[in-house]
Amino acid sequence: MENIIRQNILHIREEIEPSKPNIIAVTKYFDENAIIAAYKAGLRDFAESRVIEAIEKISSLPDEIRENSKFHLIGHLQTNKVRKAVSAFDFIHSADSVKLAQMISQEALRIGKVQKVLLQLNNANEEQKFGFSVEELDKSFEQISGLKGIEIAGLMNMAPANASDSELEALFKDVMSTKNQIEKKYGFVLKEISMGMSRDYKIAACAGATMLRIGRKLFINGG
Repeated sequence: MENIIRQNILHIREEIEPSKPNIIAVTKYFDENAIIAAYKAGLRDFAESRVIEAIEKISSLPDEIRENSKFHLIGHLQTNKVRKAVSAFDFIHSADSVKLAQMISQEALRIGKVQKVLLQLNNANEEQKFGFSVEELDKSFEQISGLKGIEIAGLMNMAPANASDSELEALFKDVMSTKNQIEKKYGFVLKEISMGMSRDYKIAACAGATMLRIGRKLFINGG
């Protein structure tokens, strides 16, 4: 599997040149052996969607991998899992409400940690998805940015599954526009833009993503 992952990384990087976003391996459908293979292939960032399953996988990894990797939560974070999530993840991509950000802040302060979060932007306004609308983010950003115990690393976006290439391009450009508006209004640097998955990473990279969340395209031969 290590060789397959190496080849897939090279292929992805060639496709998105000259962009150089960080490739985050989404391992929610793969076991710890896949994480080990991806680590040996050179990856150091791994993402999971479910807190409990992630903790079980992370705890079973060799010490070297745990100590030299970063772990990302990309799925919706339930309030009753905040304590476990803050203890386990380097980045929480799915801070999708003021209430959740406050709870993450409180838990991080309790254990003496500064938790890196990305604010989830639902700029397609999908009812079934979590996240801030552009208007909600603008209204809430000052309050969230004042919370102790968290560091706003950037924005996260999850595009609709059935969006066309032109719709994806427009949505991703809108994320970048929102980032620029927030930065200008609040004098804040949003370093990371997490958007793009196996089906749309090329469009996301072209639009300015700094983090690509890629699963099957990394782990499966021919992706």
